[in-house]
Amino acid sequence: MDIIVRENYEEMSEYAAGVIGRFVRNKPYCVLGLATGSTPIGTYRRLIKMHREGLDFSKVVAFNLDEYIGVGINLDVPYEVDQSYARFMHEELFSHINVKKENIHIPDGLTKDPAGFCSWYEEEIKRAGGIDLQLVGIGGDGHWGFNEPGSSLASRTSIQALSPQTLSDNYESFYKKAGVERDKMPHFAITMGIGTILDSKNILMIASGVNKADVVAKCIEGPVTSQITSSAIQLYAGGVTVALDKAAASKLQNLQHYIHIERLKEEYGMG
Repeated sequence: MDIIVRENYEEMSEYAAGVIGRFVRNKPYCVLGLATGSTPIGTYRRLIKMHREGLDFSKVVAFNLDEYIGVGINLDVPYEVDQSYARFMHEELFSHINVKKENIHIPDGLTKDPAGFCSWYEEEIKRAGGIDLQLVGIGGDGHWGFNEPGSSLASRTSIQALSPQTLSDNYESFYKKAGVERDKMPHFAITMGIGTILDSKNILMIASGVNKADVVAKCIEGPVTSQITSSAIQLYAGGVTVALDKAAASKLQNLQHYIHIERLKEEYGMG
């Protein structure tokens, strides 16, 4: 596990975008797993800038982690009103790069058969050859996607009920500014499972801010437990990079060791 610590959110985002950009350049047909939430926005803005400077996404295939059940993209209403993750991805990334519409996969929050859709989504990932690089953030309770505390670490794409903390976090981040009453926001979501994420060939986890410091430490240095579903990263056998700003890294017990390892790899050209 490569743990990369940068001075602030902007530098962390720059680093994460660089990781994704290298994958796209080295493998134009790569399959990217993408995430929503406030943390990836800086990464996506840098990817947009890289695209304007020549980075080609025309052959990239994208799969998003999750979507609320009961919502879907509606480009006819303002961004603040349409709170779907599909809309988020359209506004924050897809409409600014040359990824092909047919290569974008986002869970369908309006499907009439959520369970059937989950099975189909898993098969689509397999048909694409698997995910080359999965971008994930980390929830306030340590979840990946919407795999809330207690979710199986072997889970596949499924329907999940959202925890009180996730509902509160997402209300403050997205729904409050839209004037949506707290009890009117979606309480269920379709999400890639932890097992689905762990099938990815590479994982890039990003986190920012002191409010994530405790849960980042539990994820990386605590026990592997279904109560912190992101702690499954410790079981991952592929290439994994964790990019943090100093605030998010501040509770790591072995922080100086991680910084030392990064410097050694840079010095000896092993990064």
